[in-house]
Amino acid sequence: MNALLQELLPAAPPAPLPDAAPAAAPARPLLQVRGLSLEYASAGQVQRATHELSFDVLEGDRYVLLGASGCGKSSLLKAIGGFLPAAEGQILLDGRAVQGPGPDRVAVFQEFDQLPPWKTVLANVMFPLLASRRASQAEARERAWHWLAKVGLADFAQRYPHQLSGGMKARVAIARALAMGPRVLLMDEPFAALDALTRRRMQEELLQLWAQERFTLVFVTHSIEEALVLGNRVLLLSPHPGRVRAELDAERFDLHSQGSPEFQAQVQRIHQLLFSGVKR
Repeated sequence: MNALLQELLPAAPPAPLPDAAPAAAPARPLLQVRGLSLEYASAGQVQRATHELSFDVLEGDRYVLLGASGCGKSSLLKAIGGFLPAAEGQILLDGRAVQGPGPDRVAVFQEFDQLPPWKTVLANVMFPLLASRRASQAEARERAWHWLAKVGLADFAQRYPHQLSGGMKARVAIARALAMGPRVLLMDEPFAALDALTRRRMQEELLQLWAQERFTLVFVTHSIEEALVLGNRVLLLSPHPGRVRAELDAERFDLHSQGSPEFQAQVQRIHQLLFSGVKR
């Protein structure tokens, strides 16, 4: 009888190991894009810019959106910024739906004429902080000086935009954006209008700044080489309308990788992924 009862009763669960710790839950992505389709009106018709995009951006990522002109990269960045509503799907930041612009997402564009010409460099960096009431006059000035020093422009704080080179204007725009303390920094081809040498220098400085501050970056480009050297992850978008074609790990590449066989092979692979089967 005792033997029969032992067979029928459930076995006791094994005792936990004394040093065992529960497995850590995976971190929730900072930015989540789910089934996102974007549309715009053109010539009386509705055109689809992106179709059912889904991807995650982790905190501290340098996440690059790469694709040919017209694939919806800039539209996607505007949607993340809250300036373009979704036709389908949603965007979540810190688990909350993005429903409009906010200081937690700040954008830097390639047109640096966005700097008011009547304001000094210092006043340009202070302006968003004051306009959004995120800082007092004294706090805004302190933060502006801090970030101008970070981008190497403290000596030019009292200059005006017309007195700056293109690269210096780019640095002011970056300082102004980071002074806001955004959860995500959005950059839409910010170096496209610069000459090749200045562009290389700005890429170096952006990577150095990221290494110091570890901010989260979503960066748009149509340059395969720029995507690989700046991003730790690269999302490839198909031509119009933009669809996710692939997501690649670019962590192993940097500005010194560009002449290597591995780098060139990856460039060719990405080109084939982007343009195979595309009529041109």
